[in-house]
Amino acid sequence: MASIRWRKPSLKPIQTKTKLAMEAAEEEPLSPSARLFHEPNFNVHVIAIMGSKSRINPQVIKEKLVHTLLKHPRFSSLQVVDEEKNGEMKWVRTKVDLDKHIVVPQVDEQKLKESPDKFVENYIHNLSKTTLDKSKPMWDLHLLNVKTSDAEAVGVFRIHHSLGDGTSLISLLLACTRQTAHPDKIPTIPGNKKRPNNSSEYTTKGLWQYFAKVWSFMRLFWNTIVDVLMFMATTMFLKDTSTPIKGKPGSEFNPRRFVYRTVSLDDLKLVKNALNMTINDVALGATQAGLSVYLNRRFGVSKKDKRATEKNNNLPKNIRLRSTLLVNLRPSTGIQALADMMDKDTEVKWGNSIGFVLLPFKISLRDDPLDYIREAKATIDRKKNSLEAIYTFSISELALRFFGIKTSSSISHRIITNTTMCFSNLVGPQEEIGFYGHPMAYLAPSSYGQPHALMINFQSYTNKMTIVLSVDESVIPDPYQLLDDLEQSLKLIKDAVVERGFCHE
Repeated sequence: MASIRWRKPSLKPIQTKTKLAMEAAEEEPLSPSARLFHEPNFNVHVIAIMGSKSRINPQVIKEKLVHTLLKHPRFSSLQVVDEEKNGEMKWVRTKVDLDKHIVVPQVDEQKLKESPDKFVENYIHNLSKTTLDKSKPMWDLHLLNVKTSDAEAVGVFRIHHSLGDGTSLISLLLACTRQTAHPDKIPTIPGNKKRPNNSSEYTTKGLWQYFAKVWSFMRLFWNTIVDVLMFMATTMFLKDTSTPIKGKPGSEFNPRRFVYRTVSLDDLKLVKNALNMTINDVALGATQAGLSVYLNRRFGVSKKDKRATEKNNNLPKNIRLRSTLLVNLRPSTGIQALADMMDKDTEVKWGNSIGFVLLPFKISLRDDPLDYIREAKATIDRKKNSLEAIYTFSISELALRFFGIKTSSSISHRIITNTTMCFSNLVGPQEEIGFYGHPMAYLAPSSYGQPHALMINFQSYTNKMTIVLSVDESVIPDPYQLLDDLEQSLKLIKDAVVERGFCHE
């Protein structure tokens, strides 16, 4: 649902910093949202796994970081508790020692002989058992010169969520890259194009056009009221059905297993164009299908294996399974603005500006694979016609302002623990890019420290789509099986489109 945006006019224009402004920024207080991520039950770390098509030169990375990322104040500042202001936290600029942030681990050659892919996977898994040190800026970069099945080397960027939301952090990371074919150009991110609306209610002139607008406003108003009430009910008592993928109390403190699978973005585009939908519709439909198949297997683990159908399966009826969808509410800063900020020492608005959308998944088996897509599209279209994200953001801000961090943290924690999972779909570069001269094979973002036992991220890059899972293995012991189900579901949906002749050249 990347198309949902709050068009608020508070985005500051990019402007050259004066000496006075830079001095004032030396001890800027942390925003309430940033402080929230220092609560024990919200100590969230963003992970960006980058596959490189060449071996990574650590010295080149260090030299380039000095002139780019370190110019961003968040990446060169400590988060310090101000005892004079009742323990509030503030950003304090400091000199960065890159040797403490760039990690090049010693590699056990014996483990590489067994399985290089498993070595990298276990390394990142062990990384999720640790937290970033507050005595230095809260980020690090791990460089693994290990040849895997899909890359010559792997870089793992780890950033504390208090530095910014996932959208802004990934945008900043991409601002440090350049097109491999044109080393002086930053990546091109496709914009959100509105689907043509063929409904006659918006094309009819005169009185009917007036009624159409009134009806549209009434639907927006009603949907928003319903969604806000559901949000409040979820905060207080409304829980998702207990399923094999729902996290247990304390799941946020467990390490995560990160697994990912790269599929063809062209397959998603084929379905999108054939059914006049969006990539997000297709991604959510395939996710709904994959989760239904996976849960049917988990619920039927003690039953005889038989062919499951829409009417005959192992799934309980009326499963309530919702995802918290995090929505970026700021007008997109853009990669160009972030690149200029680092290159020309300018200023741009930063931080955490995200709202919640509670997105229901219909968990059931369908004989027709395209039903999953149609249901997902209907759900998303309904959510787009609501101001839920704006109001949930406002409610969270009011809770922070009037009741403090502890209460706000408790509210946010209850919302997440009363739902089942987290989902995101990020749009990536259209062309191949290089990270400081190292051509990138794939980008797989995720996070750990969240109460959900399952997080699913879709990340596009050139003609690829990477599906990334962050799982608590005590809840989901077979994440590769879930990946298989997601991939197979997408294939069945694409095959159904092709067989029925929906796609036209």
